[in-house]
Amino acid sequence: MSVNSVVSASKPPVPQIQKIPIPPLLGASLSELTDWVQQQEQPAYRGKQLHQWIYQRAARSLTDITVFSKQWRESVAEIPVGRSTLHHRSTAPDGTVKYLLQLIDGEIVETVGIPTFKKWGKNNRQAGNSEDLERLTVCVSTQVGCPMACDFCATGKGVYKRNLARHEIVDQVLTVQEDFGHRVTHIVFMGMGEPLLNVDNTLSSIQCLNKDVGIGQRNLTLSTVGIPGRIRHLAKHRLQITLAVSLHAPNQELREEIIPSAHKYQIEELLAECRDYVEMTGRRVSFEYILLAGVNDLPEHAHQLSRQLRGFQSHVNLIPYNPIQEADYKRPNYERIQAFVQALEKHHIAHSVRYSRGLEADAACGQLRASNK
Repeated sequence: MSVNSVVSASKPPVPQIQKIPIPPLLGASLSELTDWVQQQEQPAYRGKQLHQWIYQRAARSLTDITVFSKQWRESVAEIPVGRSTLHHRSTAPDGTVKYLLQLIDGEIVETVGIPTFKKWGKNNRQAGNSEDLERLTVCVSTQVGCPMACDFCATGKGVYKRNLARHEIVDQVLTVQEDFGHRVTHIVFMGMGEPLLNVDNTLSSIQCLNKDVGIGQRNLTLSTVGIPGRIRHLAKHRLQITLAVSLHAPNQELREEIIPSAHKYQIEELLAECRDYVEMTGRRVSFEYILLAGVNDLPEHAHQLSRQLRGFQSHVNLIPYNPIQEADYKRPNYERIQAFVQALEKHHIAHSVRYSRGLEADAACGQLRASNK
């Protein structure tokens, strides 16, 4: 054996250098973007320009930002802004639009744009012109899939994959805003997933949507099934958002029947945490209650619910069930709904009935499944 062979054989293997993913710029604040451009040896004022192009002009790539020199744009072309790709788009007759967005890892997430037109008002059943658009609400997702497994929900029937990052949540709002050509006015965290299982990214996206996109906190609603300790954690941030708790039943036994994950969280403990939230924030809690024919829609259920909420600074949002292929539940008829409403009124419980938008496009509450079916 030659000396060269011995030397060659004794050389250690060359280590494989793993490429660390570069974090997307979407979701960063003005000060963070200013720090970043200065690190790239650009003047500080470029940070404000970058912020405007990302949040006001919905730039999808740094190469799109024409106020920057071509040379510098080419040098940072690989830095991701963090925008998704439109996988599918469908529109319901009432103007509601469902978007399936493909993320960088190929996963699909669903978001919904819900317009309200001046001509027909909030319960319009026919789409109007863009110039008549008075309000634009976005229903955003916080997870790919959902681990809560609510029996009446299409998302819960699917497979949970992962949490969404901050930029993936914010991107949904920019996508709807760009598509409608109209400023988003309201956001509801009621899409795929449980926001309080992704609490850090949810809270940071709320900050970004408020400070950077410019949507007032009072126009943001966060919906949760309830995760032990997380509502109190949310209250400590003293946000001005609306908290909506998906209750759907007036007692623990029935709640576990339709929300299997509820066995980890007794309804009395959940309501106690909600009362603490009201005391800590001074803001009422909204309780979401999907009416399922013959399951939770009897007057006796309304009376039980009223006793649970007695003396509570709250509002009950009744939602007649939206059908899905994966479950056999039925929507109660008008008379059944009115009987439930009258029982709540007897106990002086603040309430409203919400008929969901986007039924024809499978974009209504409980119908999101990250598919175009």
